[in-house]
Amino acid sequence: MKLVVGLGNPGSKYERSRHNVGFEIVDQVARTNAAEPFRSGFDGAVSTCVIDGEKVLLLKPMTYMNRSGASVRKAVDFYKAPTEEVLVVCDDFSLPLGQLRFRSSGSAGGQNGLKDVIACLGTDAIPRLRVGIDPPDPRMDPADYVLSSFRPAERKIIEDAVIDAGRAVERWCRSGMPAAMNEFNGKKVKE
Repeated sequence: MKLVVGLGNPGSKYERSRHNVGFEIVDQVARTNAAEPFRSGFDGAVSTCVIDGEKVLLLKPMTYMNRSGASVRKAVDFYKAPTEEVLVVCDDFSLPLGQLRFRSSGSAGGQNGLKDVIACLGTDAIPRLRVGIDPPDPRMDPADYVLSSFRPAERKIIEDAVIDAGRAVERWCRSGMPAAMNEFNGKKVKE
């Protein structure tokens, strides 16, 4: 079984913010794969679907971004999932808007939700899919930036990126990291 974790913040205040792209992508995977309705579990919202004959658990931690790791740890422990079968999906302001980047391991790169997942799982060998949200204006506090909404022109780009990222997650589930990296790394939706 695979575990796909979308990072974000719970509550209507944060819906459609830059930091909730991970939630949007997990919702996209759920929609396109006839997932069960989300329910409470593992300090998050969980659902299951089947992709290419394999069960996939979808998880949106409801612990707020910076404390996402505890929710992921509970799911990993319950299912005894090896970390290579866990995919964390999150935003990244070091990437251009809409660009996708898979990595099989590495640092959190300043993404605090991913940093907490790495700390709680005790390894940085956790597959991740980052989605670019563009860098903040240098005069803006990065924390305020990631919690802000996309401008209308950016929203169209990110909606296309969410669809692409949903396909990328499906590819990872079906074919593994090398195939997903080859097909989607660096891919940016057309503006």
